[in-house]
Amino acid sequence: MTSPSGPSRRQLLVAAATAAAAAPLVAATPAQAHRPTKPRSWDLTVLGTSDTHGNVYNWDYYRDAEYDDSAHNDIGVAKLTTLVNQIRRERRGKATLVLDAGDTIQGTSLATYYAKQEPITSTREKHPMARAMNILDYDAVTLGNHEFNYGLPLLDLWIRQLGFPALAANAVNARTGKPAFTPYVIKKVDLGGGAPALRVGILGLTNPGTAIWDKGNVEGKLRFEDMIATAAKWVPVMRQRGADIVLISAHGGDNGTSSYGPELPNENPVALIAQQVPGIDAILFGHAHSEVVERFVTNTATGVQVLTSEPSRWGQRLTRMDFTLTRERNHWKITSKRASMLNSNTVVEDPKVLAAVRAQHNKTVAYVNQVVATSAVELPATESRYRDTPILDYINKVQTDVVTAALAGGTYGSLPVLSIAAPFSRTAVFPAGDVKIKDVAGLYIYDNTLEAVVISGAEVKAYLEFSAKYFRTLGPGAPVDPATLNDPSVPDYNYDTISGVDYDIDISRPVGQRITRLVHPGTGTPVADGDQFVIAVNNYRRSGGGNFPGIVKTQIYNQQQEIRQLLIDWAQAKGTIDPADFFVPNWRLVREGVPVEFPS
Repeated sequence: MTSPSGPSRRQLLVAAATAAAAAPLVAATPAQAHRPTKPRSWDLTVLGTSDTHGNVYNWDYYRDAEYDDSAHNDIGVAKLTTLVNQIRRERRGKATLVLDAGDTIQGTSLATYYAKQEPITSTREKHPMARAMNILDYDAVTLGNHEFNYGLPLLDLWIRQLGFPALAANAVNARTGKPAFTPYVIKKVDLGGGAPALRVGILGLTNPGTAIWDKGNVEGKLRFEDMIATAAKWVPVMRQRGADIVLISAHGGDNGTSSYGPELPNENPVALIAQQVPGIDAILFGHAHSEVVERFVTNTATGVQVLTSEPSRWGQRLTRMDFTLTRERNHWKITSKRASMLNSNTVVEDPKVLAAVRAQHNKTVAYVNQVVATSAVELPATESRYRDTPILDYINKVQTDVVTAALAGGTYGSLPVLSIAAPFSRTAVFPAGDVKIKDVAGLYIYDNTLEAVVISGAEVKAYLEFSAKYFRTLGPGAPVDPATLNDPSVPDYNYDTISGVDYDIDISRPVGQRITRLVHPGTGTPVADGDQFVIAVNNYRRSGGGNFPGIVKTQIYNQQQEIRQLLIDWAQAKGTIDPADFFVPNWRLVREGVPVEFPS
């Protein structure tokens, strides 16, 4: 039956089929036939800080002024927080993680105050770095070697005050061999768009040098294992437990060398870890205080390009790592990765961080501005690397007096006392007039304690020869520029001067043959190999820091007295700092016996 208004449905279908059959065939174009379907991608951003060293405010406690340097860098967690929050806002709804590669609770007067003057272990007050870092809201932090400077009780309390995990896979209990801290975490990250969660494994590696540098705090309690071997142990475990990608946060540089001897695992193995351990996607690292924006290392087993980056020091920089990911056969795959660096001097300080730490900052500022003595003249450290200066002799005078008094009347009381000091800061100065705690702290910037050992004449000479490698070789007549005089591979803190003997350093001679005059003061009698001395030295050096010869031996003096506090106590007791009381020029740079002349 047909509808009165038109053809039946069957008639329409037949007509359509007939028309289709009569129509010419049109072939699909090659582009249409072979155009691939572009896989969907997601992205992950990982932000990284390192070596913040107790800097919260953009403040120089040694100058009692806003921090500034020749490059106009800014510092501090308050600045970093602003940068991090900007990126989080830009990426709202997308995944962003924030890591730190260690050295957090030491390095400023603020950090020292809450470890020494009002230690958090006594007051139970929250550490200023815990306050600041909790506001920034990290996902994990790695322990650096300086985390161990103030002993395990303070470190353990600081970790408990954090709102995120502290990692150190290669720090193990010396008795049980089990991890002493959390080795790693696997974080489930929502990439958005209904995608399955991305499981990000984060492994923390701390520096083996802690076994030397903080021997007094960790010996018999902790063992620090090889960072490469530890990564090789834990990366497969993390993969087996579901980590889709693996990141390492490592407190060690990437040049493959150590400042100490071969008896401990490598201090700076990051490139070796990337090269030798399969399964790593990227490494955030620190310790060397260098700015490494983006460096790829090829893993020899897999050919994977491992992304590495180091964000300078003190909060001056923020590493940004960006990863693009796709899903293939129900697995996540990284299709691209890159790194960039952000400068903290482009932003203002975060007001929440400033407010959280303001009372502690103000208390520290008041403390460092206490007057301890009056200086008869200005005593700068500017030339201390290449010329004997009164301000370094001040350190040696205090160390010598303390050790001499402690050993008087005992077995070693009759031996001459030598002392070691290094030019830690090129900008330190005791002003003429009032000398404040900040001035002393600016001269002695490390939390070292004073020790003493017995040393022979031969060991004194070997020690000085080792120290003299600090200088470039410059023949007679070659121009001498103080700015380029030293070998840049040797930091200032690894150039030691010694008081109590007179000596010449001939910078025209090869390394190892530079101490051309070494005599007893007053008499001018050459120091014999078999002569015996006591030498006052800081715990870092005596424990092997810098790998100096002849100094790692049993202490004959060790009362755990902080050298900075001894310098303050001496000044307070005397009331006046006068070079006439301690300045004894006893060393000089020469070339073929002729003193090197420097501009005045």
